[in-house]
Amino acid sequence: MTDKQLRVVLAEDSVILRDGMVELLTARGCVVVATAGTAPELVAAVTEHRPDVAVVDIRMPPTHTDEGIRAAVELRATMPGVGILVFSQHVETAWAARLLADGAAGVGYLLKERVARTSQFVDALHRVAAGGTALDPEIVNGLIRGRRRSRVDTLTPREREVLELMAQGRSNRSIAAQLVVSERAVEKHVAAVFTKFELPATDADNRRVKAVLAYLAEHGTS
Repeated sequence: MTDKQLRVVLAEDSVILRDGMVELLTARGCVVVATAGTAPELVAAVTEHRPDVAVVDIRMPPTHTDEGIRAAVELRATMPGVGILVFSQHVETAWAARLLADGAAGVGYLLKERVARTSQFVDALHRVAAGGTALDPEIVNGLIRGRRRSRVDTLTPREREVLELMAQGRSNRSIAAQLVVSERAVEKHVAAVFTKFELPATDADNRRVKAVLAYLAEHGTS
């Protein structure tokens, strides 16, 4: 997954954390083409360098509220080919929903305190840059809570667990290991999700991606 040398723009207002992340990413074979300490600097850097992925903190100067993720939503709309990975200590469900409003492809949202290994973070970067999805379970759960009845509500608890892990970008093998079940059992749950989401088998469509997009679409708006 990590053979390609990724070009990264890194937006983080803490100089110490930003410099540390540049060192870590460089050591892992990534090329940090630019760093940014403010949202306008982020937009300018992505516009200039067109990286594979931009790493964005939510709260940046001057108000330290939502400048970063506002910029991420803007970049998502204007440069859809650039992957966006929000990396923050804050859970902002409403903004996550806006970021995912046009689909989950090429989007990630990870919480700083829950990323235990650099390799986990770099794997997420590669996945997002390749058009995949990397969502922390807390973000997924936040998108679920308090929503009106939908197709997701027809799923069994285990089918919902499987779908949540699919939304995090997990493979069937990874899901099986996480849930301590056989890969065949996971395949059956995934098939049930496809059926309940009315996603027929076709050669052209990736039903796995469509299921995740449908899931996020239903829980990305109030």
